[in-house]
Amino acid sequence: MATDNLTSTPTLMQNQTAEPALILSLNNVEVIYDHVSLAIKGVSIDVPQGAMVALLGANGAGKSTTLKSISGLLRPERGLVTRGEVQFLGQNIDALAPQERVKLGIVHVLEGRRVFEHMTPDENLVAASAVRGTRQDMLRNKDMVYSYFPRLHQRRTAQSGYLSGGEQQMLAIGRALMTQPKLLMLDEPSLGLAPFLVAEIFDIVRRINNEEGLSVLLVEQNAIAALEVVSHGYMIENGRVVMHDSAEAMKKNPDIQEFYLGGTEGRSFHDIKHYSRRKRWLT
Repeated sequence: MATDNLTSTPTLMQNQTAEPALILSLNNVEVIYDHVSLAIKGVSIDVPQGAMVALLGANGAGKSTTLKSISGLLRPERGLVTRGEVQFLGQNIDALAPQERVKLGIVHVLEGRRVFEHMTPDENLVAASAVRGTRQDMLRNKDMVYSYFPRLHQRRTAQSGYLSGGEQQMLAIGRALMTQPKLLMLDEPSLGLAPFLVAEIFDIVRRINNEEGLSVLLVEQNAIAALEVVSHGYMIENGRVVMHDSAEAMKKNPDIQEFYLGGTEGRSFHDIKHYSRRKRWLT
């Protein structure tokens, strides 16, 4: 009796080592401002579909510039990608204008909670929905935003300029969600907020990621908060990626613990000041 070939090629179900599809990939990206100042140098970052990834580093390390190279917001600041490429869903988007990138599904929440202060939260959300979608999409998306941010629903008729800093950050994220994005990029959402508000907002973003399948690229100086919600992180220093690992591995790294997670007890200011000259990941 003939027997089945038991050594045939494994099926997709059997292949457990396949890499997840990437929604975003930066390959060796270099950015120069005013044709002179080199801001980021050979940055490579991958964001898998449906993942939350953090880009960490000190102020001025190149984190915001990296986000602007993705959203296309470099040109108003006289910046230019001079090397490498940015791919979104497998498409090179270097030549696309910012509004075309939004239509593809990229949304960038800028640092500083930039909302229309003279308008109500409800009006802010409606204005953001004009980017794409129908009226039915707008109503459905607004209901979704209010379900994640019930505090905004309570304040929906107030003037946005009178909202608290945390409420304005919620509104900035809510406006971004109104564009029906596939990739949400957050630039320093914890800036100037009390720790309990940071924890609340990050928990909501994690829920949105889990429940809506929305990919998130989070730029943060607050490594403690960021590494609690993301799966992977990149550390950027002086315009270069100097470390990439899982969030758990980064939290256990002694250099990360010492200089980003507050474990500097017993260290002198002189040691901390010269940390960049001797950190182990550059040796």
